[in-house]
Amino acid sequence: MPRFSVIVPAFRVQAYLHACLDSVLAQSFKDYEIVVVDDCSPDACGPIADEYARRDHRVTALHLPRNTGLGPARNAGMGRAAGDYLIFLDGDDTLLPDALQIIADRIDATGEPDVLMYDYARTYWTGRSVRNVLAAHLDESGPERFRLTDRPELLQLLMVVWNKAYRRAFIEAEGFTFPPGYYEDTPWTYPVLMSAGSIAVLDAVCVSYRQRRRGNILSTTSEKHFDVFDQYDRVFAFIDSRPELALWRPVMFRRMLDHFSALFASRDRLPHHSRAAFFRRAAASCRRYRTPGAPVPRRALLRHGLLRLGARRTYQALSGAQRLGGRLRRGSAAVRRAVRGAALRAHYRIQLRLPLRSRDAVFAARGSGGYTGSPAAIEAKVRELVPGVRTAWICRAADAHTVPTGTRHLAPGTFAHWTALARSAYLVNDSAFDRGLVKRRGQVLLQTHEGTPLRTVGTDLLDRPAAARGTDFEQLLRSVDTWDFSLSANPHSTLVRERAYPSAYLTLEYGSPRNDVYHRTGPADVARLRETLGIPAGSTALLYAPTHRDYRRVQRPALDLERLVRVLGPQFVVLARAPQLADPGGHRAPHPRIIDVSGHRSVETLALASDALITDYASLMFDYVNLDRPVVLHLADVEAYEAARGTYFDITAFPPGIVARGQDELFDIFATDHWRGSRSAQLRAAFRARFCPYDDGYAAERVVRRVFLGETDGLPLPVPSTARRTPSALPAQDGAGAGVKS
Repeated sequence: MPRFSVIVPAFRVQAYLHACLDSVLAQSFKDYEIVVVDDCSPDACGPIADEYARRDHRVTALHLPRNTGLGPARNAGMGRAAGDYLIFLDGDDTLLPDALQIIADRIDATGEPDVLMYDYARTYWTGRSVRNVLAAHLDESGPERFRLTDRPELLQLLMVVWNKAYRRAFIEAEGFTFPPGYYEDTPWTYPVLMSAGSIAVLDAVCVSYRQRRRGNILSTTSEKHFDVFDQYDRVFAFIDSRPELALWRPVMFRRMLDHFSALFASRDRLPHHSRAAFFRRAAASCRRYRTPGAPVPRRALLRHGLLRLGARRTYQALSGAQRLGGRLRRGSAAVRRAVRGAALRAHYRIQLRLPLRSRDAVFAARGSGGYTGSPAAIEAKVRELVPGVRTAWICRAADAHTVPTGTRHLAPGTFAHWTALARSAYLVNDSAFDRGLVKRRGQVLLQTHEGTPLRTVGTDLLDRPAAARGTDFEQLLRSVDTWDFSLSANPHSTLVRERAYPSAYLTLEYGSPRNDVYHRTGPADVARLRETLGIPAGSTALLYAPTHRDYRRVQRPALDLERLVRVLGPQFVVLARAPQLADPGGHRAPHPRIIDVSGHRSVETLALASDALITDYASLMFDYVNLDRPVVLHLADVEAYEAARGTYFDITAFPPGIVARGQDELFDIFATDHWRGSRSAQLRAAFRARFCPYDDGYAAERVVRRVFLGETDGLPLPVPSTARRTPSALPAQDGAGAGVKS
């Protein structure tokens, strides 16, 4: 018996059916069957299904003698299904790589629920992919299994059949089947969720929901949209047949009104001559099933009332007035923005005609964030080495307190901000300045970048649209063309960026200024940092810093941190610089040996204060090895990460430390002290030699002397030998924290 039965109804989807079936057959999880139901399709869907059935014994091609519609076709597929769980996939949609493995793992982890709900992304014919905007409802925090009464907000998600996995025994015991007609998902999904004894959620995109430019059945103008009334009749009949479900009647009544309103408001679904009849049918259904009690947003109260009364003309007039009012409000706000924008543009054009200020330098980091990174290290060195310079830092008001005394704070989008961009002789950033920037003759722009690239960047993202997330590559290249200097920490970064950011700039392979602090901080300063962070004396502090996952909307640690500290024992603490801790909802007190440093501004401070690093694909690993302290990589999802984002080299083949492919393996690495053994030291030394040849504490000085003082003699300095490097040492400790460094 296979774990999954993937049921694929096919009707007039010959252009997409190959991609659909290939996306299933390419899954890393192999314990499944595919039932393709040819709904008497007039195109080549039937022969395509037969072709796949001949090629792979897991594929069954089922041909219906006449066209029955999507619901009955799915019923036919269920009749042939033998899997533990049913998964429905429309013939023009696809599964994402590793989707079945992720679904199987979540089913196992949650104790085989009746229904598992997962996420999807809309994929448009242009190639643009957008994740479901209500994905926050799939947050996995809280109980792993629950009933719908515990999380009724799940009903706000798209009520379709293909974003869920169903335990077949549950479906068969309840006798659920699909009705004929349009909106066949409605009397399936609502009853299934209301009656499910256990539901679980999976916060991961598993389905690519194709948005066809033309040909979507539900976007077709037809009187078949009247089927929606029969479908809600079935929903209420189901509720009435089970008294214990009466509490859902008000909710379904409101959902029905919203659905009717949305259909009536859509101008491309109902034929014009049938709109009055549709409104009358909607009003009759509202009177028949009216059940007060469900909260209704204030903006919908009047609309629902008019719908129940059958006041179509008043309803249409109100809708027209609301649309007009919305346009007027948006127009007024747009006018205010346009006036201010025009004033700023005029001011900027005037400033561009005024002389450059040769002693002014503007700095920014991480999209107008606080004072940090290589730009901050360079700014500090500029004030030290360049007499008479005036520096300014662009950042939001919330981060203004991080800017040092003597450096001017500039808020983005202000007149002062644009004046500085127009007239400062030096511009330094690790990302991009405002797209309206006009590079002047005589201005010098230094791009410092954010760390050494492991994951794909720049124009290399052209063939990775999901990771690119709508990047404007033409604007990107216009920005690159403004660079005079591109700072590089190592030969790897130079080669990657000169290809990914093609232009005529000069690469300065000088090292990473933000890493200078690792070679210039003494043990006493490190001790103060540890005390400030609340690290107990004598403890071994592990910095846990995973990176962002492009294929997940809600980021969360892949490690059970509480279990980690329990396994490690009382001498260890974890500094968690993670998107979400083990209990993000705050339902219980935080563990005393897990210190949340997610909001800490300086990752350099956290690195200095820690004894070792646990990460995955974060560029922090390239910086951290400067400290010559152990690094452990937790790469449980390396295939999924590679598929979503791509990497420039196989980090498992050339890591900075010991690699764990799973949580239990990571625990064993620490339990056996393998994390700080001789093999760890060998890997770290090789990694540091390749990626940190210039990091010796003087990178910022080299940059300032070349860019701001125009010195070229002796730059770059020779590659320092290991003996010349003096990474910051941990303070001497008694007990378990001592002797961590290999």
